[in-house]
Amino acid sequence: MHLLIPAAGMGRRMGSNRNKLLLTLLEQPLIAWTLKAANTSEQITWIGIIGQPADWPAFKAILASHPLTKPLEFIQGGTTRQESVYNGLQSLPQNATQVLIHDGARCLATPNLFDRCAQRLRHSPGLIAAIPVKDTIKIVADRSNLIQQTPDRRQLWAAQTPQGFNVAQLKHCHDKARQLAWEVTDDAALFEKCSLPVEIVPGEETNLKVTTPMDLAIAEFILRQRL
Repeated sequence: MHLLIPAAGMGRRMGSNRNKLLLTLLEQPLIAWTLKAANTSEQITWIGIIGQPADWPAFKAILASHPLTKPLEFIQGGTTRQESVYNGLQSLPQNATQVLIHDGARCLATPNLFDRCAQRLRHSPGLIAAIPVKDTIKIVADRSNLIQQTPDRRQLWAAQTPQGFNVAQLKHCHDKARQLAWEVTDDAALFEKCSLPVEIVPGEETNLKVTTPMDLAIAEFILRQRL
């Protein structure tokens, strides 16, 4: 199974002026934890890191200290996540028929989650890891802050990554998005816009996306419990 890791984000909400994946968690960079889980996965056979060339020396130094047993390629990212994934898809090996896409900032994903998503993807055109929403969600008007609707919580799931897709179909969706100027926050939304099915694979409660200093503190607590 081929894996793409978008890793071009800055750490503005983290209060950092550099790529947040270079921040440390228990004395190891965030990206090191992500790569360790991917490398341990029994299903992942190839890894592509999508980032900016300015960060590649730092990433290569991390790999020198945490060597992988699987082939890895650096891919230049774009100005948005959507553009970065597009670039990643063009750089996949020619024999790639399915791909998992996992945010580098979700550094607590386990090898088991990668394996479950990879195994299910062999029988599905598209899927995402997700967990049921616990909170009651309100739909609010943009300007008035008045509640417009309370959707049924039983039908709401919080999207995570990995997300997995048939490569040819996802490339087609990205090409169509470029033609029609679609802007989405994840690849599943492109599949949905193209009327392609996307199923849920149960994710992990601990698979949070590290975005703020509070997230970093929570991630440290989770890792200490695991270790």
